[in-house]
This record gives sequence, structure tokens and C-alpha cells, in this order.
Amino acid sequence: MKKFLRYLGLGLLSTFLTATPGLGAERISFYYPPFGEFSLSVDSLETFAKEGKIDQDFSFYASRATPEQLAQLRNLLQQRFNVTPTLVSQVTYSPIGEQLVQQLGKLLLTESRINGFYAIRASLILSAADREGLTVVNLLRKFPSDTIRVNFTEGLRIVDDLSQLIKRKDEVFASLQKEAIAQAATSNIDFSQKPDLRSPGKFTWQKKSLELNDIRRSRRLPVDIYLPSAGSQNAGELFSPPFPLIVISHGLASDRSTFVYLAEHLASYGFAVAVLEHPGSNAERFQLYFAGLAGPPDAAEFINRPLDIKYLLNELQRLDKSDPTLQGKLNFQQVGAIGQSFGGYTVLTLAGANINFEQLRQDCNPDNSSFNLSLFLQCQANDLPPKNYELKDDRIKAIIAINPIDSSVLGQEGISQIKIPVMLVAGSQDVFAPPVFEQIRPFTWLSDSNKYLALIENATHFSAIAEPTSGNDVLPVPPALLGPDRAAIYSYLNALSVAFLETHLLNRPEYRSYLQPSYATFISKEPLNLSILQSLSVAQFDQVWSGSTPQSSKPSNPQPIPTPYQPLRQ
Repeated sequence: MKKFLRYLGLGLLSTFLTATPGLGAERISFYYPPFGEFSLSVDSLETFAKEGKIDQDFSFYASRATPEQLAQLRNLLQQRFNVTPTLVSQVTYSPIGEQLVQQLGKLLLTESRINGFYAIRASLILSAADREGLTVVNLLRKFPSDTIRVNFTEGLRIVDDLSQLIKRKDEVFASLQKEAIAQAATSNIDFSQKPDLRSPGKFTWQKKSLELNDIRRSRRLPVDIYLPSAGSQNAGELFSPPFPLIVISHGLASDRSTFVYLAEHLASYGFAVAVLEHPGSNAERFQLYFAGLAGPPDAAEFINRPLDIKYLLNELQRLDKSDPTLQGKLNFQQVGAIGQSFGGYTVLTLAGANINFEQLRQDCNPDNSSFNLSLFLQCQANDLPPKNYELKDDRIKAIIAINPIDSSVLGQEGISQIKIPVMLVAGSQDVFAPPVFEQIRPFTWLSDSNKYLALIENATHFSAIAEPTSGNDVLPVPPALLGPDRAAIYSYLNALSVAFLETHLLNRPEYRSYLQPSYATFISKEPLNLSILQSLSVAQFDQVWSGSTPQSSKPSNPQPIPTPYQPLRQ
């Protein structure tokens, strides 16, 4: 009934607004102390967007911008976001979407100076339904208020804090890169004379697809298994069956095709690879959700995802005794796991990190704003009953977490519980799981000495993901968020995964040299420069963050490390 009333309300709102031609924002107004009130007509912006003309009203502002800034503004105003009104409605009515719009509503106020939450949500849906589509100008035209009042003071504060945070992040990345390069310079290994782990191995392999059904949890798990062939020539007796087993966990709104390139590469080196889908947060679930046929992923996914992998391993052990194609092929004493984003969280919990409800309680304050977008997802775990969930799986002996989300949902107390080898992978331009909060600082919390931090300059949250297919291209990601050509990153992950798993899952020390900073330097390609660090203490990170290390220029006003939901200035 609640859902029916919601759509009925939307329908009435749509009818009312579309039947009232004069309803929509005519001016944008802001107060800039001590100079007073300023405003700009929406007509001026629309003329500039469509014709590139600067009228008298807009000229006052345009004269204070560079040609490059004006060009960027016009591109933004012209940008059409290809989303359906149903998708916009589903997202903005979800818990995460409501939080995001509430934060935006603190900046864009109605004419009566109240939070623009309801006005923004209505204008987003109505402009998406308009034949011209969702554009900034159309959004303004659908805004149900004559004037949009911009909270200019708050906006300037946010821009200033964000600029400082970006500068600090760049300084941290540059400092750690410099340290890795210095360490690499001390190596005398000639990697050109060693096997190239970026190239496929010598095993042939076959793909076997299954659909497992966990009746107890009402979850069907599609699984693809990449199984090396025992008869591969020149493969070496060391890799004869049973094969070490690697499980791959995808991120939010993705599926088992996301890391096909990595699964195939590992299979060519003699690893059996099982790639599953998490039905509560995969691409299919998001397609249903965006179509209005299912609800949003709920907090139970934080529990169900690791339980999916536990169930998968249990079923594979059962099939190992009954399925002729798998019998004797899988080594359950040598199991590793790889995950990206939400999948990164998943493999961290399987490695021993517990959900940190106390940290969530501290960080997930709705009155605070954050530049860490992953917190909107992590804080959904607050809806779980706070107790000690048994998510660790002792069968898993080593993990790789790519762009993981973990700073609050696991926190230092959770991450420090991991006692197996870990590799964390971070991209400098990841805005969804910011590297300083979600990978670099958590790296310092790892207690096992066999830990690695791979830093990829200019990589984004999507750089490690394979090109989308027609079946999983459910999230409209702007090209700017995809980053540079991803082929280099695929090669990095292929090589580092083989080296890490050979070293720490199979105990082959001859592969350890590939995990040194000098190897990262050897295979690094601009603009996606790769660095590897094997150690970074909390104290060292604090020094780098504050700018007090010799490798980093000291900011004029060093700031304390903010928690993920605090602004930079205290």
C-alpha cells in the first residue's frame, strides 16, 4: 500500500506540474556576504547552453570566468543524462538516494529558504520524464519554486574543504609513490630476463557453469568455474590436480562477467577459479529495482555476501565427491579470494574482519556531511541487529581486495583482526571508495606482515572492471569516471594476482620478487603509473597526511585526519 501511495503521489505531482506551464525556477539567487544578494535568470543559462551567447544578465558572471571554465560550464549545461523517470524515482526514494538528495538540498534551497529535498526530487523525476531529458537546465525548469536559493556560504565551505582534501590526497599519493620509487632503485633484479606474468600461462582450461540454490536463505547463485586441464603440455607436475581454488566476488550492480579476464588468466596458470553472482546486489537485481519490480538492496547483503561464498565452498566440496567433472580437481587446502568494491568488503570479512557497529554508530551521523560516497552504502549496515556475525572462513588463506569499502563498516578494530596475507589495490581518482580513507589508511591497520598496497595513479573505481556487457550495463557511468584506457590495469592485476597467489597460497618464494616495488616500476605505464608498498605504519601515514615527512611539502595549516563523515576543517 505504501508503494502504491508513493506512485499515486508522483502521478498527481507530475500532472499538476506539467499542467502548469509557468511553474518552474525563473532565477537562481544567492547571498554573498558582505556584498549582498545576487541572482541570475534561468533564461540566461539556457541561452548560453543552447546558443553559446552571453546576455547582459549573464555577462557579469561570465566576465569573471576563464574561457576554459565557460566551456566546461556549457558542456555541463548541455549534458543529457540518459536515465528513465522510473530509475530516478527508485534511486531517489531509496535510503541512499534520499541521503544524497538531502545533502544536495542543504545547498539548493526553495524560495522560502528551506531544504530543497522534495523540490529537487520532484524536478529530477519530471525532467527525466520530459522529452528533452534530464539536463541541468531542464532540472531548473522543473524546480517547483520561482527562485532557487543557493546556500552560497555552505557551498564555498564545501568547495574549500573538498579542494583541501583533494590536495591532501594527491600529496599522500605522491609521497607514497616517491617512497616506492626510492625502494625500487635499490633492486638489481632484471625482470626482462624473468617470465612475464602479464602473459597467459601454459594451461588450457574449460568453463563449467552451475546454478546453486541455497534453500535456507532463498538465494540462487549462478557460478562459472574456470577449470585448468590436467593434460596441459609443459605445465609442470607441481600444478597437477587438485588445483588451488580462487573465488571472485563482484561489486555492486555487477555480475560474474566483470572479472572474466582475471579468471581466465589465473586458470592459465593452473588455478581453478569460481566466479559467482550475489543475487541481492548483482546487475539483475538492480535492473529489477530500476524497473520498479524489486526493492533496493538491503542491509542483509552485508551478511549474505560472505555467506554466499561460504555456501559456494561447501557445495563445491560436496560436488568434488559426486560430480565427475570436478572430482579430485579442487584443492580446498589452498583457497584464495578476490573482490572489488562491495566484493572487496566481502573478502575482507571472509578473511576475519568483523562488522564494527561501534564505528558505524560514530561515523553515520545524518547531521554530518561527507566526501566519502562509500559511507552512504557502508552506513546501511547500521540497520542490522548489532551482534557478532560469524563471517570468517578458515578455508581462505589469502585475499586481494580491489577498491574495497571498509573504513567504517569494518574500521580499524575489524581490519586488524585479519591474520592472513592481504593485497589492497587503490586508484588515485576513485571518488566512490576514496583511496586515503578506504585503502591506504586501512592498509596501516593490517597486522599480518605479508601485506601489499598497490597504488595506481589516475585509476578510478571502475578501472579494474571489464568492459560492460548488455546484461550488466545498468548504471549509467559518465566517461569521465571510467578513467584512461583500462588495458594496462588489467595487465597489472593479472601479473600481481599470479605473483601474490603463487607466493602466499602455494608457498613458492621464487614469485616474491614480483611483489617488490621494482617490479611495479618495471611494468608501469603512464598515465596509469603503478607503485607497490609492503609496509606503512599508522605513525608513518599520520606524518604523510600532516605533511611533516621530507617527501611531502608541508601545508601552511596542517589539519587532523578527519573521520569519513567529518569535514576537513574542525
